[in-house]
Amino acid sequence: MNKKILIVDDDPRNIFALKLTLKSRGYQIDSCTSAQVAIQILKENEIDVVLMDMMMPEMDGYEAIKTIRNTPSISQIPVISVTAQAMPEDRQKCLDAGAQDYVSKPIDVDQLMTAIEKLS
Repeated sequence: MNKKILIVDDDPRNIFALKLTLKSRGYQIDSCTSAQVAIQILKENEIDVVLMDMMMPEMDGYEAIKTIRNTPSISQIPVISVTAQAMPEDRQKCLDAGAQDYVSKPIDVDQLMTAIEKLS
């Protein structure tokens, strides 16, 4: 498989849980707790899919995705927004920001795996 996923979440517990789940399925994982750091990681590394928490301090996921989409060297990297905001309008807001897909918390692993496989 050798797909590399970047997990961006300000809560280390969420990163830990996602890492365990994804590593057990053969994915390589990189992670960070800041959207600014995530953008730098994307510029310096080959990443196949980003899991982006939408509610983070400083730069939230919406702004981060817009920055990714407006940065030519990383604009094509697929982003799945991961958020506790689970209303239909929240999903659309994530897609409008430039995410390719949306998964709500608590994460349904089957839904997450389907979203990742569809994009990678």
